[in-house]
Amino acid sequence: MAALRLPTQLVTRGTLNHHNSSPSSATAASSGRLSWRRSLTPENSIPLFPSSSSSSLNRERSIVVPVTCSAAAVNLAPGTPVRPTSILVVGATGTLGRQIVRRALDEGYDVRCLVRPRPAPADFLRDWGATVVNADLSKPETIPATLVGIHTVIDCATGRPEEPIKTVDWEGKVALIQCAKAMGIQKYVFYSIHNCDKHPEVPLMEIKYCTEKFLQESGLNHITIRLCGFMQGLIGQYAVPILEEKSVWGTDAPTRIAYMDTQDIARLTLIALRNEKINGKLLTFAGPRAWTTQEVITLCERLAGQDANVTTVPVSVLRVTRQITRFFQWTNDVADRLAFSEVLSSDTVFSVPMTETNSLLGVDQKDMVTLEKYLQDYFSNILKKLKGLKAQSKQSDIYF
Repeated sequence: MAALRLPTQLVTRGTLNHHNSSPSSATAASSGRLSWRRSLTPENSIPLFPSSSSSSLNRERSIVVPVTCSAAAVNLAPGTPVRPTSILVVGATGTLGRQIVRRALDEGYDVRCLVRPRPAPADFLRDWGATVVNADLSKPETIPATLVGIHTVIDCATGRPEEPIKTVDWEGKVALIQCAKAMGIQKYVFYSIHNCDKHPEVPLMEIKYCTEKFLQESGLNHITIRLCGFMQGLIGQYAVPILEEKSVWGTDAPTRIAYMDTQDIARLTLIALRNEKINGKLLTFAGPRAWTTQEVITLCERLAGQDANVTTVPVSVLRVTRQITRFFQWTNDVADRLAFSEVLSSDTVFSVPMTETNSLLGVDQKDMVTLEKYLQDYFSNILKKLKGLKAQSKQSDIYF
């Protein structure tokens, strides 16, 4: 098959100069960081579908992203209309992705889900009415086929804990954006992290910020949404351990996070998708109130009706552990994630006023789920089920 190329392609260089405007290529290559800067030299293009004589995909640590797609696909020929309701959700099995899928289906969208090949198929997505296609952002050649007939891409994907952060969150995202641009995708929604522009020392946040810039410079019609935290993540972190009388891990830092229900995030995302005035904007979604770790634990204790076994990890321990793991190549990814934990454990507030965003989207803050309501519903349902199980157990004991 002949190689498809994008003459004005977006090829990442080996640097990510978070704040520098125009680094030299020598400095860029030596720094080992990422860059969203565009390279417009056709001779640097790499075939997306290599012919038999093509070289293998570049996997060097310098992160030259090995994807270029056809420019011809940018201007779709007449007679190949794409329905505005056709959506591809990337990362559809994740905490946020599945809520996006469910909400979009409820609102009448035709939803296609990009998921990695996996031993346990994502049958629940098909049961809901979505179409599931297999692809892997770490294998760019698998991406283009998933974009055929798609109007909008909603990117909820993130790397797995055991993977290097750059594999999916940088290399994979750049490949996806390149393919989306080349194949004429009409809109791209990207989820980022609040305050990512303020922490270039944290690999994940640096990558998110540079992906924002890469998307902006790609020329794609896009919306970037920065998030503070998910309420759903608190269930496994605090609620379940408290119910199971296991240790709850926390820090001694006064960090405050405005957690948000992923169902609310999905609802606001689809509202933003239909609002043409929001195209190209950067939005930040935050919950009604910012909470410290201790406040969340206290709330869970009250709703569960029992005390938590809290193990506090000083922030200084996180810093020392991060420095130690930096010494070894095989623990670099651990150090990268500890850097993010360190930010979350600092004296930082992950929250923004939502007044302007709510006004722009035409939503009422009163309709947002509060953390108290979310956890109250969870504990009520769980405790009710536990009581039911205990009652069945007693009846069984009497019967036998």
